Amino acid sequence: MSADTALTPPAGPVQAGRRVMLLQGLMGPFFQRLGAGLRKAGHEVFKVNFNGGDRAYWGLPNGIDYKGTLADWPATFARLLTTHRITDVMLFGDCRDHHRGAVEMCRAHGARVWVFEEGYVRPDWVTMENGGVNGHSQLSRDPQWYRDRAAQLPPVPLHRKVPSSFRRRAVQGLWYNTTDVLTRWRYPGWETHRPWHPLVEGVGWARKLLRREERKAQGEALLARLQNEQARYFLFPLQLDSDAQIRLHSPFAGMIEAIKLVLQSFAAHAPADSRLVVKEHPLDNGVRDWQLETADLARRFGIADRVDYLAWGDIEAIAEGALGMVTVNSTSGTLALARGVPVVVLGKAVYDLADLTFQHGLDRFWTEATPPDAATFAAFQRVLIDQCLIPGGFFSDEALDKVVTHAIARFEGRPLMPD
Repeated sequence: MSADTALTPPAGPVQAGRRVMLLQGLMGPFFQRLGAGLRKAGHEVFKVNFNGGDRAYWGLPNGIDYKGTLADWPATFARLLTTHRITDVMLFGDCRDHHRGAVEMCRAHGARVWVFEEGYVRPDWVTMENGGVNGHSQLSRDPQWYRDRAAQLPPVPLHRKVPSSFRRRAVQGLWYNTTDVLTRWRYPGWETHRPWHPLVEGVGWARKLLRREERKAQGEALLARLQNEQARYFLFPLQLDSDAQIRLHSPFAGMIEAIKLVLQSFAAHAPADSRLVVKEHPLDNGVRDWQLETADLARRFGIADRVDYLAWGDIEAIAEGALGMVTVNSTSGTLALARGVPVVVLGKAVYDLADLTFQHGLDRFWTEATPPDAATFAAFQRVLIDQCLIPGGFFSDEALDKVVTHAIARFEGRPLMPD
């Protein structure tokens, strides 16, 4: 079987009794619930735990503790594929160090790879794609392909929003990092893909939880001021500094480089009566003070009075009133496109297509931004739902139940069901 064939979706429904191996998921119970659902559906499920956080959130049979080094992992994983006769591998994010080696081994062994990520289209969608996501996606970059393909598809099933809890996400992160630190002796070869020690990250999450009400009040005040003043503003949503989207699928080594570029360009080329709202990522761990760093750069470029920092708030509401959105490659870009807001992309993104995003660079964007073609975006979204999106989310029981149900349906080749 060729590498390309191994990574394409099955031609028909997946047969019962597939043998699935889960690698790392989110810091939370998603993979435990997915594993339980797959087992109930008649599939054999295995899970590799790389640290104590993975183990704490598993709790099902067939957990495999990997205690070796990153260098030894590909050969070990190849043996696991053969020993357990694995047909399918599921993982969250295909750019983690252990996952990159695993994907290569899956190609060699003919195992399908299912990659989960935050949804390409927000909110309330999750990406579940064969082979790779984002910069590794096999999706077409031709807008006409989406228009032609969408014309052959039925309407999207009814889709409802799902609740999401920041507090739940923060608590899960704290618990994962705590169990990781306390059980390091059990996993001597473990090397995290994240740049911070878990204790440092845990302190950051704790600080964010303690300041939650203060940050919420500041965010509400800023949103009210922008609305009352009928401000003309551009939106720049930050991404996670440790995200592979930044490290591997953009020209930046980290978010600070992107912030510097955007603020410098805004200072030199944006209309004098416009503002820039920098929006903190809701899942940022609080280790770095992005508000302080943004303010320092704004002063350096002489635009301190025109740059606002939004530490808390609904990105849907702030995006809807924006003149345009600047993003490295965040999925927030599709949220803006869905509302007819112009978008410019600084990295690689599946939605960075002619007729959707601005194609003439950041400096010209501030004065020449044009909205996306609505018909092309509708076609793009419809094809994504057919190919690689499932309803649901990760940070409430209702959201998890929905995403697990639809993930198993997609895995087995069944159509999405209406809510």
